[in-house]
Amino acid sequence: MRFAIPSGAKGLTRPALPFLRWPGGKRWAAAQIAALIRPRLSGRYLEPFLGGAAVYFSLGHPHSLLSDLNPDLINTYRIVRDNVDRLIAGLSDLGVSETVFYKLRGYVPSDPVARAVRFLYLNRTAFAGMYRLNRRGKFNVPYGGGERKPDVLWKTSLLRGASAALRGTDLCTCDFEFVLDAARAGDVVYCDPTYTVTHNNNGFRRYNEKNFSWEDQERLAKAAARATRRGASVLVSNAHHFEIFRLYRGSQFLSLARPSTLSADPSKRREVTEFLIIV
Repeated sequence: MRFAIPSGAKGLTRPALPFLRWPGGKRWAAAQIAALIRPRLSGRYLEPFLGGAAVYFSLGHPHSLLSDLNPDLINTYRIVRDNVDRLIAGLSDLGVSETVFYKLRGYVPSDPVARAVRFLYLNRTAFAGMYRLNRRGKFNVPYGGGERKPDVLWKTSLLRGASAALRGTDLCTCDFEFVLDAARAGDVVYCDPTYTVTHNNNGFRRYNEKNFSWEDQERLAKAAARATRRGASVLVSNAHHFEIFRLYRGSQFLSLARPSTLSADPSKRREVTEFLIIV
């Protein structure tokens, strides 16, 4: 069954736009999701699967706890928040070439600013804007070439806008259950775990290089239920799958639809439907 999503996105402030290319991101639905969050939010906003942070940037709520399991991702957000001038200087000093790309891909610096420079450079110049880690946790996407350059990040003030929007936020590298268990009355938690839309039980994938197993799905549903019993509001994006429907039985289910981008031929792209669950 498909439910209508309130359009209430009109008039929403957008203090910043997402600056990362992120697979599975919610840029396409961020305004709709933020419109559902706003009336429920009187305390903190918590987002434990941060990724590209499209919903956070659309919401623009500074009293927030943002987290992810990816330490390089969270380090990058911290540097954007706290040290954006050094970050831009480091990025602008790098030439865009295959040689520079593979040199950076093969070396992980220890300095937090240099790590953020590397992360953003690879994110902006890799093939198809992909972010992918191998089983050893190493970035392994090839060079993209063409017009893939990082200069849009400072020429269009993406990084400076994001820096301003992130002020006052708490950022941590932690498991989603820790964040959900910190939610209290008046807080809103938005969860966007990595999942496939191929709708098979073995297809759920955990963020980064680890599997988001069915056990993790059950752990997420239980943690969301605990948070709502404490008075928090929890919204979960997930696959439009009957097992997900059964797992969150008794919750409110909305459907969001978007064109699939899996086929290079636009005429062959089908509509993909995903659940947005209000627990």
